Amino acid sequence: MNSDQFETGIPAPQGLYDFEQERDACGVGLVADLKNEPSHRIIEMGVTVLKRLMHRGAVGSDPETGDGAGIMLALPDEFFRLALPNQLPARGRYGVAMMFGGCGHEEELEAAVTENGGRVTAWRQVPVNRDSIGKNAQRTCPLIRQLFIDGSGFADQAEFERKLFVMRREMERRVEGCYVCSCSSRSIVYKGLFLGTQIDGFYEDLADEHFKSPLALVHQRYSTNTFPTWSLAHPFRYLAHNGEINTLRGNLNHLKVREPHLSSSLLGEDLRKLLPLIPPGQSDSACLDNMVELLVAAGRDLRHVMLMLMPQAWGANYHLGPDVRGFFEYHSAMMEPWDGPTAVVFSDGVNAGAMLDRNGLRPARYTLTTDDIFILASETGVADIPAEKVGRRGRLRPGEMIYCDLVNHRLVSDAETKNEMARRMPYRRWVEKNKISVRSLFDSISASAEMPDLTAHQRRFGFTQEDVELIIRPMMMKGAEPLGSMGNDAPLAVLSGKAPFCSIISSSCSRR
Repeated sequence: MNSDQFETGIPAPQGLYDFEQERDACGVGLVADLKNEPSHRIIEMGVTVLKRLMHRGAVGSDPETGDGAGIMLALPDEFFRLALPNQLPARGRYGVAMMFGGCGHEEELEAAVTENGGRVTAWRQVPVNRDSIGKNAQRTCPLIRQLFIDGSGFADQAEFERKLFVMRREMERRVEGCYVCSCSSRSIVYKGLFLGTQIDGFYEDLADEHFKSPLALVHQRYSTNTFPTWSLAHPFRYLAHNGEINTLRGNLNHLKVREPHLSSSLLGEDLRKLLPLIPPGQSDSACLDNMVELLVAAGRDLRHVMLMLMPQAWGANYHLGPDVRGFFEYHSAMMEPWDGPTAVVFSDGVNAGAMLDRNGLRPARYTLTTDDIFILASETGVADIPAEKVGRRGRLRPGEMIYCDLVNHRLVSDAETKNEMARRMPYRRWVEKNKISVRSLFDSISASAEMPDLTAHQRRFGFTQEDVELIIRPMMMKGAEPLGSMGNDAPLAVLSGKAPFCSIISSSCSRR
């Protein structure tokens, strides 16, 4: 499709259907070489892991079109230097924007680069084999290109990364229908609306022996809360996600309130170009990734950001060191949890890690080999590893993180990560000094006045006898958790031939 926009494939809401209510589970995986040696072997292992997670994806009426799959890699410098000889500056001084659509709008896209201090080096059309994917995927397949950006004018790679973030947002804002999968000097994302088994047949780059990376982060999608599209396939710019963010609406509402007051010494006036941070119509995973992207750009360590957004359970009944507890309590005043159930794998193209949210209801199992290859996925058995090469196996527990520090060639445990983050600043002392505790507020409660028309009010607001007995009475009489709030699995009234239960209860209440 050689148009400036590509078709999303999202159906309009109709009847009881709304694409925002899509729910289910996915498969995630991570392969990393702790020796930090880029190799094509890691690419091959990542693709193998992805193919073996295919059953965690889904297909529709077209069995050859999946819900989406993809792979995130460290930027393959050797490969790009061969593809664009004598055109690229030193490693770390150029970035690559992996782009869906935007055809015919090259001037606007290049202006977004040059106006933010970059220089356009080259355009490259990514070689793909459209015959390898399903007909529905072919119909909506965008033109896929890479835009190479020279960042030699920036002080260091960290500043260049921040500017690439700004450039990406400017590109997407200026050209409607253009989606930038990744725009970084450290990482790149190859993804699309296909099955995991089709990725290496679709993207010819992945088969090249010179295409190398020390890490590979993969995802096979089973549309969680959106309809499948090219742009919503994972991985995103920092993470891939299995599960759901069930607190999403509250998270987005809190963000809208904060946006007018956001400031950053590193981003400066560029921060205004990034807002609104989360565009409408995204999946919960994409929203979480946007939040991660902003907090990393503002100067935080990636592990710090993930612990801020997905804290472990840290209340009085949990055994934690005082510094770690102080870290979570301090950040609870800044950021509400993005709660799952969810498992997340994440990377900045340099290091990588994985974590479970505090509910811990998604599987994440890992293996470390004797030659320092780390493999983590939604299940074990996704890579062929001889028994004699298995050095260690394990699984993540609720709120636990494991981190591959490729720069220092080591696997970092959950406890070490949290203690390191908690001791970078005196969070515990800040909390103790500034926290205001509210006491004696509920020592005495006077009963409310009787309401003569209570039954009428209950009917008006949809109360049933079940609500009163299972939810209100336990809370009122014992201060207990209402088990009735766990959910109702009764069929929808519109699908039932029986009279609505609430009308039966209401008539029963009125006779009492």
